[in-house]
Amino acid sequence: MDGGNCSVVSEFVFLGLSNLWGIQLLLFLLSSVFYMASVMGNLLIVFSVTADSNLHSPMYFLLANLSFLDLGVCSVAAPKMIYDLFRKHKTISFGGCIAQIFFIHAIGGTEMVLLMAMAFDRYLAICRPLHYLTIMSPRVCAIIPATAWILGLIHSVVQVAFVVHLPFCGPNVLNSFYCDLPQLIKLACTETNGLEFMVTANSGLISVGSFLVLVVSYIFILVTVWKHSAGLSKALSTLSAHVTVVVLFFGPLIFFYTWPFPSSNLDKFLALFDAILTPFLNPVIYSLRNKEMKAAMWKLCYQLLGYRKMP
Repeated sequence: MDGGNCSVVSEFVFLGLSNLWGIQLLLFLLSSVFYMASVMGNLLIVFSVTADSNLHSPMYFLLANLSFLDLGVCSVAAPKMIYDLFRKHKTISFGGCIAQIFFIHAIGGTEMVLLMAMAFDRYLAICRPLHYLTIMSPRVCAIIPATAWILGLIHSVVQVAFVVHLPFCGPNVLNSFYCDLPQLIKLACTETNGLEFMVTANSGLISVGSFLVLVVSYIFILVTVWKHSAGLSKALSTLSAHVTVVVLFFGPLIFFYTWPFPSSNLDKFLALFDAILTPFLNPVIYSLRNKEMKAAMWKLCYQLLGYRKMP
């Protein structure tokens, strides 16, 4: 076999979530409902922030960007997973598998940077309110998502570069419902110990490091708010929403990449949670804890239904 072209696997086979018909039906119904709710909820946030002039502020601009990313998160793996549930032969092409890995890490890396930017935004709004609008100028608000996307794409290209030239000569079965590095690397027909370490160092340490930075940032904000006590209730409500989203986002990532090759079904559950439930919970968390956002979303809904004014 030619050493430069020994990747003879043209497709990969997913084992999926379950082979039991009853469980498959339940997963199909729940996944379809949560996927559609995720898409609709995040689109509603994006359009509400765009349409309502009261939400044209840095905080809501960043929130709209987060919802846009969540649209990508729930659309990378969930539609194919739902489509494959009742298929006996669940396959994905080699190119499709690499594409899934690319978009998962591009969107994930971008969202990681954006969450840190949102923490910085809350720090300025709560701890340095007099300088907030000066620092978070329209120019800075435009630079933040652009920088997040650039860093996310760089991270993803590095990850894909780890595996795109690996030789795959069989077997081609993935004990999952989507493609990602930990499962794919195990199928390579070569020694991958060094590569496993690089993947853990790249994704695992970045996830843990970013999570710790965010935790320290929010602790610092809480201490500052506690000392001044003014606006404590509103600040705690806003921060609790941010902290909840951070935990939901980073929890599965830290599990996947700090312990990159688990042999249990826990990774499937967390992957399903991360792919479908987290993008659904994010708009719920932010809308339920924010009166302005709820008002804007109801206003948009009434406008779409043809009402000029809310009853």
